[in-house]
Amino acid sequence: MQSSLRVVGTPAEPPSGTIGARSYLSHLECTRCGATRSPHALHGLCECGAPLLCRYDLAALRRDVRRDDLRGREATLWRYRELLPVQDVARAITLGEGFTPLLPLAWGARRGMRGLCVKDEGGNPTGTFKARGAAVGVTRLRELGVTRVAVSSSGNAGDAWSTYCRRAGIEATIFVPDDAPSATLTEAALSGQRVCTFGGHNSRGGRLANAFAASHDAFCPNTFQEPYRLEGKKTMGLEIAEQLGWRMPDVVVYPIGGGVGLIGIWKAFVELRELGWIEGPLPRFVVTQYAGCAPIVEAFAAGRASCEPWGEIRTLPGGLRAPKPIADFLVLRILRETNGAAIAVDADAALAAVRDVMATDGLFMCPEAGTTIVALSQLLDDGRIGRDEHVVVVNTGTGLKYAPLFAVAPERVADGAENIE
Repeated sequence: MQSSLRVVGTPAEPPSGTIGARSYLSHLECTRCGATRSPHALHGLCECGAPLLCRYDLAALRRDVRRDDLRGREATLWRYRELLPVQDVARAITLGEGFTPLLPLAWGARRGMRGLCVKDEGGNPTGTFKARGAAVGVTRLRELGVTRVAVSSSGNAGDAWSTYCRRAGIEATIFVPDDAPSATLTEAALSGQRVCTFGGHNSRGGRLANAFAASHDAFCPNTFQEPYRLEGKKTMGLEIAEQLGWRMPDVVVYPIGGGVGLIGIWKAFVELRELGWIEGPLPRFVVTQYAGCAPIVEAFAAGRASCEPWGEIRTLPGGLRAPKPIADFLVLRILRETNGAAIAVDADAALAAVRDVMATDGLFMCPEAGTTIVALSQLLDDGRIGRDEHVVVVNTGTGLKYAPLFAVAPERVADGAENIE
């Protein structure tokens, strides 16, 4: 007798009666010069040096699919298959990523906020939102015939890509800084992929990965060097809209390094609005960075259209070390067009905010997301965010990956003691 058990991650046909057998991906488009490329060939950056974005036949999608068609679909990011670039979702490389909770925060209620929620990405496979980008990116690259990749990462993307590439049968070489969180190094190494560490930050890692790819017949899917990672992270925005009852929040607060997640959420809202699934103005986007590496904050304050390369980087290990993001011009454009803001936060204040939220809500945020809490306090105090507004902060990963940064002193029970007052 044939088993009815479906194991998450194995190929399976789309459920009968649902739409999703066809792909609506129409072309790739440059974010700067507007040049278009075929979606059926492997591409990196545009010839002008800017990232490419996936574009869809939204007119056909609007005609064929209604948002109610999502009812009853799997609670993963693949429920949005029509808005993803993957040609055969039945063969997706998946570990059940996506559809993370949108949780109310008591931290906000204690400050008089009525509509503060956190999009908690810590429950994803590998513990961060990077699993979304890896799932869609790896799936699409395999469809395009890629068998070997070289990936540079501050840590979390490295272990996500090593894990998903292992599941896809793609050989991966991962470059991460010496001080990357130990949990990310362990997970990447246990996947059986090659992991190389180096001194310095991820800009050097990018050069190492590109050089390795060129000499080893590999593809380098680093941040914005292919258009598919962003589509996976875009699903955070799709989920936020659905979880809010098909509407957008007033404000989104996001910790930014390279900017893929921020641009992805913005792109999700733009596409949903064009489909007619949501309506109204886009939220105000607020980005946060560590004060020790804040090129977006500095450029935004100076009124520039792009960033100057940041000099000496003095931050905590992790994902906010991006001295010159490739898509800086697009991030800055989004902030200005939505009347947003960019705020630099001291690293110690971010760690204190993580402790504060853990004490009020039992949610162990990553230090990067701690910057959003500090910034939110500032925005509330100076009146740039109203206490009646609906605000979503994004916790990009679990704090467990950074546990060594938080010194604790548990109470020890003395040997022989049987009662504790």
